[in-house]
Amino acid sequence: MNMILDSTATVVVQFAEPVPDISDNDVIEWVELARGVRLGEICVRFMNLEEARALNRQYRKIDKPTNVLAFQSDCQEILGDLAICVPLALQEAHEQGKALSSHLAHLVIHGTLHLCGLDHQTEKETQRMESLESDLMHRLGFPNPYEDYG
Repeated sequence: MNMILDSTATVVVQFAEPVPDISDNDVIEWVELARGVRLGEICVRFMNLEEARALNRQYRKIDKPTNVLAFQSDCQEILGDLAICVPLALQEAHEQGKALSSHLAHLVIHGTLHLCGLDHQTEKETQRMESLESDLMHRLGFPNPYEDYG
């Protein structure tokens, strides 16, 4: 398992499941951009289907894997943890005609925004969050994640 701790951003990246063509520095860049000026440690863990299913079952009572889970922290020094299911992200990227790096960047940004307190429970919240995600993806040179592909 690779793990890196960036002292300026306090981002921990764990590859429990290998991710093709994605580096620790890519993930750190995505997290830093999405969290802006907010401080606090974030751990991003790339995992397999079994771990994703177990976490989703334990914390959301849904017995299947999901692409990203965000766990906010109550501790001031820690924003929280992101858990990203690599096989599911690979499948989704393929089905949607997206580059894996683009899809993973979106999942990391989406999850980081959740850790920063954003949500999409109402239409207004959804519009705000999707607009911000699209802007951040554009700043990274990726296409709008909400446009049709393929």
